[in-house]
Amino acid sequence: MVNYEQWDGFEGRLWKEEINVREFIQKNYTPYDGDESFLAPATEATDKLWGALQKLNKAEREKGGVLDMDTDIVSTITSHGPGYIDESLKGLEKVVGLQTDKPLKRAFMPFGGIQMAEKSLTEYGYTPNPELHKIFTQYHKTHNQAVFDVYTPEMRACRKNKIITGLPDTYGRGRIVGDYRRIALYGIDHLIAEKEADKSVCGSGSMKGEVIRQREELQMQINALKDMKEMAKMYGFDISMPAKDAKEAVQWTYFGYLAAIKTQNGAAMSIGRVCTFLDIYIERDLKKGILTETEAQELIDHMVLKFRMVKFARPESYNQLFSGDPVWATIDLGGMGVDGRSMITKTDYRVLHTLENMGPSPEPNITVLYSSKLPEAFKKYAAYISITTSSIQYENDDVMKPIWGDDYAICCCVSATQTGKEMQFFGARANLAKCLLYAINGGVDEKNKVQVGPKLQPITSEYLDYDEVMEKYDAMLDWLADVYVNTLNLIQYMHDKYYYESAQMALIDTNVRRTFATGIAGFSHVIDSLSAIKYANVKVIRDENGLAVDYETTGDFPRYGNDDDRADEIGVWLLRTFMGKLNKHHTYRRSEATTSILTITSNVVYGKATGALPDGRKAGEPLSPGASPSYGAEQNGLLASLNSVAKIPYEWALDGISNTQTINPDALGHDIEEQKDNLVQAMDGYFDQGAHHLNVNVFGIEKLKDAMEHPEKEEYANFTIRVSGYAVKFINLTREQQLDVIQRTCHAHM
Repeated sequence: MVNYEQWDGFEGRLWKEEINVREFIQKNYTPYDGDESFLAPATEATDKLWGALQKLNKAEREKGGVLDMDTDIVSTITSHGPGYIDESLKGLEKVVGLQTDKPLKRAFMPFGGIQMAEKSLTEYGYTPNPELHKIFTQYHKTHNQAVFDVYTPEMRACRKNKIITGLPDTYGRGRIVGDYRRIALYGIDHLIAEKEADKSVCGSGSMKGEVIRQREELQMQINALKDMKEMAKMYGFDISMPAKDAKEAVQWTYFGYLAAIKTQNGAAMSIGRVCTFLDIYIERDLKKGILTETEAQELIDHMVLKFRMVKFARPESYNQLFSGDPVWATIDLGGMGVDGRSMITKTDYRVLHTLENMGPSPEPNITVLYSSKLPEAFKKYAAYISITTSSIQYENDDVMKPIWGDDYAICCCVSATQTGKEMQFFGARANLAKCLLYAINGGVDEKNKVQVGPKLQPITSEYLDYDEVMEKYDAMLDWLADVYVNTLNLIQYMHDKYYYESAQMALIDTNVRRTFATGIAGFSHVIDSLSAIKYANVKVIRDENGLAVDYETTGDFPRYGNDDDRADEIGVWLLRTFMGKLNKHHTYRRSEATTSILTITSNVVYGKATGALPDGRKAGEPLSPGASPSYGAEQNGLLASLNSVAKIPYEWALDGISNTQTINPDALGHDIEEQKDNLVQAMDGYFDQGAHHLNVNVFGIEKLKDAMEHPEKEEYANFTIRVSGYAVKFINLTREQQLDVIQRTCHAHM
């Protein structure tokens, strides 16, 4: 058992004998059940650095969304020399490190796909280096090329017609959270030794294909750890040994995350659950008298400042799916330990306080792991921050902890993985609303009028019969689940081969658990459409070729979002059925299939590709996001809407159930104290029912309309809203996305 001098004052034994950050935390953290009165304001250094970054953000907006891009250097952990927010202020930075050599300069990352990397440049007026084009087309195969080499015609058709979309076949898949805390606790040399020990016993028997692959991956991980040491040296730090104090703990942890974002441009590049861990170092330094509360807050402010700066080069096609330039740099607060202790620390408060010290921001994607058993003072402070900034989201710790333990992290917007123990294969979404239309039309796409699904007998009756629709829909769901899983298997295989996440996987156990993420779009529209067919009269409108293109629905029918079991139970059936069909299929590397009800802002793109539906939604209109009810469907207030979503079992959607709600401030009360109390009470009730997720927006629609028409107003520069699993600066959304957000239900009463 090693015992570094940097560990003096820390309790526990097991975490010293093996890599076990969770055990270290449980033996050493200090729960905090007080209020926010201890918090310190921003320092002069923080104000100057944030001011400099604000100027850069403004310049970026004025240039059309991109400030600068690298055209000549392929990004790696060590590809760029040290960079600072402002050279004249670099002595003020308590946490250093940029993705490239300049602030907000976007890296060139071609391993996911050279065409996407080049389009990301040319669409903003930059010229890629032709030599790099030659290298990544003639000499080095990319993930994207490999995937398209082996796609079947059926897979291509599904992708083109957008019954499956958002696939990570041209960019990094993301959703892998390295345990960046390991660098601070153990130092790089210790981690290298552990990985070398794992490699030494890997393949001691038969050299089978999977053994050979693991040996190669372990060497890639070891090389990445060595590169992290070199990167840190560029900034004047030696991270070979454990961090000796809070400042080093923050910096070491950030260097691990920086290595990840220098090498991967994934759909989600989360930070993980670092607050309780870092608080242990801060508490030790406070007790020693070598750190003040002002200095502790400054450390957290500067760390968060760096997370606000994460940028990736993206083409317009990506931005249409994931509008607003999101990164999903998710950081997790709170939760309860399995021993019943709250895991709220003062550093959880400090992270929320960054939204006061530096104003609202979509990044990092702050996520509160919520339980009604959390300290009342913290719940009220989080509610206050929600009301004043609309910048945080909540996920139900009580339903996640039994599955993931008390050291899980949110690996994208809403999906959980056990920190350092598992990784997730990200898999985009299947459009179940479009699948319903395929069932009606015998596999023919209602928009492009081509055969995409299996050539089954279409429905030819004038009015839709519920039993006939359900029989055909069940068959079409079988087909969609099959082609979806096979497509993802292919993508994940090629990603491992050509764009392996060595920096992140180096900070995860060698014997890793893998989950296989899928996703559902159009959830509420399927529920309401099936309800309309069952309880009302749905007449089919066909074109000259007999293809169903529209519907006339007469009579009333129950809608999801009103706490009506007749509709809500259709949602439960839909999730259970689709998940059951996914589970019948082989998944890559013996991973465990999961699904999410989550659409990000791709609900607009999905809507454009989806024809009219029996629920009354017209062709081309946006689908409602995630598991949120359809626009205009909610008629009984916020609590009834929350009750409907709470009925969807998390156990069948372990990848997450996203629910986004907008509340008029007056609906919560007439003063801030009443508003805080009412929001906490609503969340306690919602999550105690077993609901998984809640995005909280507190503002009126008129503010959104004014921001859309007058984005130049200073008050809207950082106006942040929650969309579907993430937050975004409202003025960074496309006008289509802004109109979509404005159309969503804004609850005027509880």
